[in-house]
Amino acid sequence: MDPLFDRINVRDLLSGHDLSDPSTPLSAPDLRLIISRLESHSLHIKSKVRSYLLSHREDFASLFSQCNDAVFKTNEIFDNVSGILSLISDRPIDVEIRKLVDEIGRTTKEASEKREMLGLLKIIVGIYERLEGARSAFSDGRLRFAAEEVKELKKALRIGDEEEGEPIVYGLLRKQWADLFDEMQDLFSKFMENAVRFEQDSRTIRVKYKLCVDKMDGIELHTVMEAMDVAGILDYSLAKAADLIIKHAITPAVSYGSPAMFAEDVNQGSEGISETVLKILPSQDCKIVDVDGDAIYARVIQVIKFIFKHICFENGSWIRSFGRLTWPRISDIIISKFLSKVVPEDASKLVDFQKIVKCTSEFEFSLKEMMFISASDGKDYRLSSFSENVEVHFAFRKKTEILGKARNLLLQCDFSVPQDYTSKGPLLKNDGMAINSSNQVVDLIFSSERCVVSKAASQLMELVHQTLQDVCLSSARVALEFYHAVRDAILLYEAVIPVKLERQLDGINQVAILMYNDCLFLSQEILGLAFEYRSDFPDSIKEHAVFADMAPRFHLMAEEILQRQIQIVIFNLREAIDGADGFQNTHQMQQFESAKFSIDQAVFILEKVHIIWEPLLRPSTYKRSMCMVLESVFSRITKDILLLDDLAAEETLQLQRLIHMMLDNLSSLLKSLISAFDSNAKIVRYAFKINHVGVGKWRTYELWFYNTRVERLHQSNIRGLNVEKRMHMAYRKCEGHDYSTKQSNGTIFYATGAFEGIYVN
Repeated sequence: MDPLFDRINVRDLLSGHDLSDPSTPLSAPDLRLIISRLESHSLHIKSKVRSYLLSHREDFASLFSQCNDAVFKTNEIFDNVSGILSLISDRPIDVEIRKLVDEIGRTTKEASEKREMLGLLKIIVGIYERLEGARSAFSDGRLRFAAEEVKELKKALRIGDEEEGEPIVYGLLRKQWADLFDEMQDLFSKFMENAVRFEQDSRTIRVKYKLCVDKMDGIELHTVMEAMDVAGILDYSLAKAADLIIKHAITPAVSYGSPAMFAEDVNQGSEGISETVLKILPSQDCKIVDVDGDAIYARVIQVIKFIFKHICFENGSWIRSFGRLTWPRISDIIISKFLSKVVPEDASKLVDFQKIVKCTSEFEFSLKEMMFISASDGKDYRLSSFSENVEVHFAFRKKTEILGKARNLLLQCDFSVPQDYTSKGPLLKNDGMAINSSNQVVDLIFSSERCVVSKAASQLMELVHQTLQDVCLSSARVALEFYHAVRDAILLYEAVIPVKLERQLDGINQVAILMYNDCLFLSQEILGLAFEYRSDFPDSIKEHAVFADMAPRFHLMAEEILQRQIQIVIFNLREAIDGADGFQNTHQMQQFESAKFSIDQAVFILEKVHIIWEPLLRPSTYKRSMCMVLESVFSRITKDILLLDDLAAEETLQLQRLIHMMLDNLSSLLKSLISAFDSNAKIVRYAFKINHVGVGKWRTYELWFYNTRVERLHQSNIRGLNVEKRMHMAYRKCEGHDYSTKQSNGTIFYATGAFEGIYVN
């Protein structure tokens, strides 16, 4: 049938016609031909259809029968639906169905929740019953079963993994489990206390195999160990036993010089071994010192083997747990009581220490075989690490000794001046040669002068030089530690002494001057260290060894101390001069006595400074510092006098009397300064003359200058000017000349600065 439904192309019916041009119109014959051929084709199609229907008659009959049945059933369904719709329209059954469905859903949900609650309740009851069963098992002595139950219940209750929103009962169960776990820990601790005991009278460690705790009798130690292992509390329960063994067995075994000996004893009972005993015996010969460590390590091995055999029952896991618990402390004891004490004190003995290194390695190998320490964890090989790094420990020990010695001598030094050294015996002769043989009198390497230093500074530099000599002879690692020890020892002075002498630095005393000399001495010595030792240092630290960076710190400290002393002296002098009330009305007895008392105070302070400074300070420093002090006090006195208005004749005489008195009292101090200025010194010297010209109290101010080169006295008169201008003009007239003091028809009043003398007539 498919060919019948193909498309018919009309142009195909005109086979003889030229159809190349679609736009060509068809003629009437063509159209008639087409109609004829279409009719023929239509008849052919009808014939085909008829023959097809006749050949498939039964099929079409069956198809029509089915269609008839379908129509009938459709009508029947229509009638049924119509009946249902009529019923629904009469009564709302859909509402009842919906209510029924909702009720069924609620009932199903409630039943499901009740089943879940019932399941949870069964779980809770089961956990509770297991907790009570575990507690009962502990009471009955079934320790392993109870420990297993506690371990499993920990997982069931998710201890340590709690979540929010859990039932409250879970928290209660966890609390019960925690209480049970604490009871279990306490019980096992009591078992171990009962199992391992130390008897002080007999000095014996006793291990019992049949234990009795809280009415539980006959519990075996092995059972207790198994239960503790299952519960995961082996470390906790063995802690006290470990402390006992370390204190009473390991520590005496490692004691260097007076070690203990050990003897084992096994007590047999009717049912087998009842207990074992480790007796701690004093050494028969306390004079024997184990320098190689063989005996010490053997005693420690003996104790650990006793633990391995009689407490851990040769169980590798148990002895490993015991080792984790005790080995860090045991190794610390061995290092502190043995290895650190046999570290060589001399670099030449480092070779002999290799025997100890070998013994230490064998000792740790034995512990590894017993599984007391781990075979893979490098942290457990602390003893080998310590002994193999002996050079570092040797250097560290020496460094500690050096710093300890430096600290002690700094703290113990009292900063006293040598007994044979007095103010009447100066440090240097006029020709610069020392007359004192004390080791506190030192040469300054960058100066031709000498000075007195404290024992602390002198001994500190001796220690520094000794250490640097060792640096030159040591290996690179040791030399580096010694180098840092030298720097730290020097810096200890800066850290310790200023704090120790803080109170003394606030007054006028010898301590401050000694500290100044110390800092000056240390700064120059530090600068010389590199020149003296660098060429002999090991090559690895030649380029890194630096000392010069510390020298400026001490030089600056020295100057700060000296300037602080000078300022303290100047402050005290000014306070003393303040009491003179500007030297006004000295012709009145009360005012004269007040001025005289102030002058006496100033003289006392200056003499005290003279007595302290001259013997201790270098001559150049003494002269410079004393001139600063004198400049301050005499400038103040000169200024007060120049600020006075007209002077009465009696007042002038009283001032002259005060000045004479002061100069007489300072004669020794002034003599000590005369040597400070040679004939060519470029120091301005001048005198101030006060003349009284009779009635009216008119005064003439005269400045006298003495030129040492031409030995001639110059005079300059200044009238009617204020003090500032007079002082300024006097200074300008002094510029460019070298002057020294000349005494003529009166007394020279020495000072420094703008006015170095007052000539009073």
